[in-house]
Amino acid sequence: MLVRKLSECEEFIAGDNTILRELLHPDKQPLALRYSLAHATLPVGKTSTLHSLTTSEVYYIISGKGEMHINEETQIVEPGDAVYIPPNAKQFIHNCGNEPLIFVCMVDPAWRKEDETVYE
Repeated sequence: MLVRKLSECEEFIAGDNTILRELLHPDKQPLALRYSLAHATLPVGKTSTLHSLTTSEVYYIISGKGEMHINEETQIVEPGDAVYIPPNAKQFIHNCGNEPLIFVCMVDPAWRKEDETVYE
């Protein structure tokens, strides 16, 4: 059995400028997974950097309020919302609430640096 405690996962700034803690990744743990799973935090008033992945991604909002942008679409997201982000979609999220925006990111197949393009 593998149990990963969030508090024991190293925190780092991701390419899109969110604060990330990687929970599960098949390249880093002996797991038969196709996807990777990470916990993200975006401080109040901050916006992630416009980026795209060649893979699909899902955000699951845990707390806070965000404004999700995928290609030409924009929608407010709140706790309990799951957001599907298709491959190659240009995306970013803005914390428009009054508390940190916390969400889980699932990337399938698992996230790899070479699959991500960050637009400056």
